Amino acid sequence: MAVQQNRKTRSKRNMRRSHDKIIIPKLSIDFYSGELHIRHFVSKNGFYKGKKIF
Repeated sequence: MAVQQNRKTRSKRNMRRSHDKIIIPKLSIDFYSGELHIRHFVSKNGFYKGKKIF
C-alpha cells in the first residue's frame, strides 16, 4: 500500500484540482438560420458559418 512521504501543501493540492472544473459548452445562435449550436461546430442542419456543409 502506498503511503506518501510528506504532506502535500495547499498550493500543490489546489494546482492538482485546477483541472477538475466542470466545462460547460459555449452555445451560439447561428446568424443565418437562428439555430442554437456549440461554437465552432457544424449545426444539426449541416450549416457552418452560414454555409451548407452537408
